[in-house]
Amino acid sequence: MNTSLRTLALAAAAGLAMASAGAATVTIPQSALKASPGVYTPGGYYTNDLGANIVTTGGGNAANIGQADGRNDDGYMQLNLGFDFSFFGTTYNSVYINNNGNVSFGGGISAFIPSGPTGANAPVISPYFSDVDTRASASGVVHYKLAANELVVTWDNVGYFDSNGAPLNSFQLVLRSDALSVPVGEGKIGFFYEQMLWENTDTSQVAAVGFGDGLGNAEVLQGSTQAGLFPALNNKYVWFDANLDVVDPNEVPEPTTLALVLAALGAAGFSTRRRTS
Repeated sequence: MNTSLRTLALAAAAGLAMASAGAATVTIPQSALKASPGVYTPGGYYTNDLGANIVTTGGGNAANIGQADGRNDDGYMQLNLGFDFSFFGTTYNSVYINNNGNVSFGGGISAFIPSGPTGANAPVISPYFSDVDTRASASGVVHYKLAANELVVTWDNVGYFDSNGAPLNSFQLVLRSDALSVPVGEGKIGFFYEQMLWENTDTSQVAAVGFGDGLGNAEVLQGSTQAGLFPALNNKYVWFDANLDVVDPNEVPEPTTLALVLAALGAAGFSTRRRTS
């Protein structure tokens, strides 16, 4: 994309941010981030089974629609989930995986200016909204792994605009079905970060982390759209529940919940004894 078009896009993003100035924004403290290496995988991801790379179905600058290796700039891919996922009061069964560090509902997002989740014109989940560019040979690409009740999207060792292959960022999104029984200490949505080494691109100097409803209401991580966010994410993770509240992985279940868990375990043990007797 030429310089004049990028300048127009920047102005449009600024106008959208001003239009939504009266909307509600909740700040997620950086203290919610927990150390990730060794918790689920040695490197810090939730899973190291990254799945297939995306093949873009739309987008903006150099979207490379249909290119098998998934290398692109400002592209996105539509994906049918095969399960229901509720977000800001609406239930969806498909998602758009956007190259620029986020997923969205109802439409793809080719925007590359990280003006925060409120800068998107569609409901959006942003583990790291920035101007990701995977065209450089040294850059990795975006992967997705879809299971019966879970989607994992991984921006694995990705570069940034304009075709820069170093340094690289690695981060992952876990998105779970409404029907999934979430393990204790985990959540419905998870952000996982390995090495995070850049936020400056040829178009901006900041990144955004959080959630937006497409109408200006948002929950954003402390430091989003401010310089110096990426070191706080390095080797960290955070879970959110269905209400987008942070899940404390060390929280002890409430007594009633614990009793139900123990009762279920007891019933399972009794069933096993009956089968083996």
